[in-house]
Amino acid sequence: MDDPWERHAGWWQAGFTGGADPEYEEQILPMALEHLRGARRVLEVGAGEGQVARAARSAGAGLVVGVEPATAQVRTAVARGGGPRFLRAVADALPFPDGSFDAVVACLVFEHVGPFEAAIGEVARVLEPGGRFLLFLNHPLLQAPDSGWVDDHILDEQYWRVGPYLPEDRRDEEISPGVTLPFWHRPLSRYVNALVERGLVIRRMDEPAPPPGFVARAPEYREAVTIPRLLFLRAQRAS
Repeated sequence: MDDPWERHAGWWQAGFTGGADPEYEEQILPMALEHLRGARRVLEVGAGEGQVARAARSAGAGLVVGVEPATAQVRTAVARGGGPRFLRAVADALPFPDGSFDAVVACLVFEHVGPFEAAIGEVARVLEPGGRFLLFLNHPLLQAPDSGWVDDHILDEQYWRVGPYLPEDRRDEEISPGVTLPFWHRPLSRYVNALVERGLVIRRMDEPAPPPGFVARAPEYREAVTIPRLLFLRAQRAS
């Protein structure tokens, strides 16, 4: 079966790792490290080529493991090294005993996963009681399909249009010339309820503004800097 994540692994590695992407460098990695502070055993789900896992290891976590279904990403992660262990696995069948980790992170992964509840259940299972789960998402409300900045010259108004929010939707989106990837939109309540139903209690939520480096590279977004692109949830497994 043709897997777009295998086919476009090189595109991802060139454009979003190794300091190439300001949203990762200025926002996602610093937030991840802040909320991983003190973690000893860290699992990254959907690790790609491993940049978040490497950052966690360099910040002092004793054991860091990254799991990723795309072989091309795992090979690059292993080649780049940096201390974590990497292996090929899927989120809804994590190959670890119960309570193996005190922190799990999933960064911009679950919006590319179809039925995702089993994966949330696996995250809860491999976390020790009191362990933390860091979930980064494209903002489910403000980045819903067909959302975007509107400059209405007839009414002389500027505003952010929110597309259909409540309907769940799967789309193949061309996010770069020749690069089409699957996205699943679902309302935020679906994520929140899936966490709560599996014993993961939400402790923090953040909606950061787009970082300066992103706005500098995307001038079309300058008028919309009050609209977040990212949603962050920190949850804790109940004791």
